[in-house]
Amino acid sequence: MTITTSIVFYMVVWTLTFFVINPLWQKSQSEHGDIVPGTPASAPVDAMVRKKAFWTTVWATGVFAVLFVVIEFDIVTLDDLLWTTLPSDR
Repeated sequence: MTITTSIVFYMVVWTLTFFVINPLWQKSQSEHGDIVPGTPASAPVDAMVRKKAFWTTVWATGVFAVLFVVIEFDIVTLDDLLWTTLPSDR
């Protein structure tokens, strides 16, 4: 895996991890009891982006490290994932 591929792959893992972590610790304005006029009641009171970005970086680095080792050292290959024969092999 080249350095460019690694960087792009890490960014994809980071983004997907952020989508998973983003709804955590979310408290809406309706749950808090203070709705700002002109905003939906489901809008967050505090987005906590720094906290979420920190935990996203921690988890994404761990997930990336595991995936990098699996890909780089051929622990799982495409041949391992093919349980059927391809039409070209018949």
